[in-house]
Amino acid sequence: METSTRTYEIRTYGCQMNVHDSERLSGLLEAAGYVRAGGTEPDVVVFNTCAVRENADNRLYGNLGHLRPVKDGHPGMQIAVGGCLAQKDRDTIVKRAPWVDVVFGTHNIGSLPALLERSRVQSEAQVEIEESLVTFPSTLPTRRESPYAAWVSISVGCNNTCTFCIVPSLRGKERDRRPGEILAEIEALVGEGVLEITLLGQNVNAYGSGFGALSAAPDEVRAMTEGGQSAFAGLLRACGNVDGLERVRFTSPHPKDFTDDVIAAMAETPNVMPSLHMPLQSGSDAVLRAMRRSYRQERYLGIIEKVRAAIPDAAITTDIIVGFPGETEADFEQTLHVVREARFSSAFTFQYSKRPGTPAATMDGQLPKEVVQERYERLVALQEEISWAENKKQLGRTLEVLVAEGEGRKDEETRRLSGRAPDNRLVHFRAPDEPVRPGDMVTVEVTYAAPHHLVADKPVQGVRRTRAGDAWEARQGEGPKGVSLGMPTIGRPAAQDQAAAPGCAAHTPTPA
Repeated sequence: METSTRTYEIRTYGCQMNVHDSERLSGLLEAAGYVRAGGTEPDVVVFNTCAVRENADNRLYGNLGHLRPVKDGHPGMQIAVGGCLAQKDRDTIVKRAPWVDVVFGTHNIGSLPALLERSRVQSEAQVEIEESLVTFPSTLPTRRESPYAAWVSISVGCNNTCTFCIVPSLRGKERDRRPGEILAEIEALVGEGVLEITLLGQNVNAYGSGFGALSAAPDEVRAMTEGGQSAFAGLLRACGNVDGLERVRFTSPHPKDFTDDVIAAMAETPNVMPSLHMPLQSGSDAVLRAMRRSYRQERYLGIIEKVRAAIPDAAITTDIIVGFPGETEADFEQTLHVVREARFSSAFTFQYSKRPGTPAATMDGQLPKEVVQERYERLVALQEEISWAENKKQLGRTLEVLVAEGEGRKDEETRRLSGRAPDNRLVHFRAPDEPVRPGDMVTVEVTYAAPHHLVADKPVQGVRRTRAGDAWEARQGEGPKGVSLGMPTIGRPAAQDQAAAPGCAAHTPTPA
């Protein structure tokens, strides 16, 4: 059957893991002969879903409802639903939306092309949900959205049992990739022009536990942990030996697994960036206990203190849930206390969202919406004040910024370009006289600070053209993008249903 002219579009909601999966889905479809849609209705629309927030179901079915008349007027159009919500609602999606053609889960994204073909041939919906991982996603074809930065998955699944989080039941227990496979992928990406990689996992710094007892782990894992360091610390140090890799990040760690050797590896490995996303969730020991978060306020603040001592310029971000069942005003004040002490550069803040199937959903003490909203607004106001004060400390600093594509929504009208500083702060800078491309590096001086970005309006001090910029330039003219992202924002979301919840990765929120 001829598929070379069939077009596709992927709509992604949720976290970095979803985004990473969507890049694999794009690669799979293009390997099967599909091309990205541009300017016309696609022949295939794939929803890669998140199940973390309470209204995730409504968002999906609302979007599916909007597509129904489009599909009726587009003979041969197919709709596929995958991701965490598909894994959870496997038996109800086709019942509620019988015009859906394919439903697939988190463990078998590699089946999508075959399921689409089977649905076309048999003229009936195909539902295939695996209970455990079939193929590690990083072994599948990929179509990365950025030529200069890339996700590298080091593990999938999570062994934690946080009472608010549904993700472990949808992604499964943790499974780790061998270090050699991870480093080989990183080296291949660098060979393609990538300058920055983000190590990705639901609980990234638990890396190594998926191999079981150290005595039974592969030789390369045992070698990486010689001297008693953790496998994750060893992996960070190994990334420092990859020629041409300029920036290494990771998300998201869990405080219970965050050890001193990881802090040392961050501080001593030059290409590991001075940025850390450390989920807090709550500052109250009582609430942390109810969440089954196996650390307490003192332990958390101790980690922050050690990171700042070892990496003074580190920008630390976090996730916070407001209104967890049973949270008292005194509990909430403890969260505000930690925010004041930790002085996060930014925070992803969420109102607690009940998810069926999680222990928290049936706990006593579910709070009224108005109480949660009032606390949430106080938290956001405090964090905005701190973010602005922390950003003002950057005034006059000289930074090397990785020029990005699509970061600054007002760049055209302000005649600026945008990019990320080493600590991951967003910087809008005056366009230099010489050409500069996404993936190139510019050296700028910070002249203005806002709560969520910096501005550098003096002339650029230097431009460094890079292999990543060359790779971006080579990509131009390849056609439109096929993956649209539904990513969370920092601070107060424009609407609550626009943010992924903490329990799934997102610049941030992985189940941590």
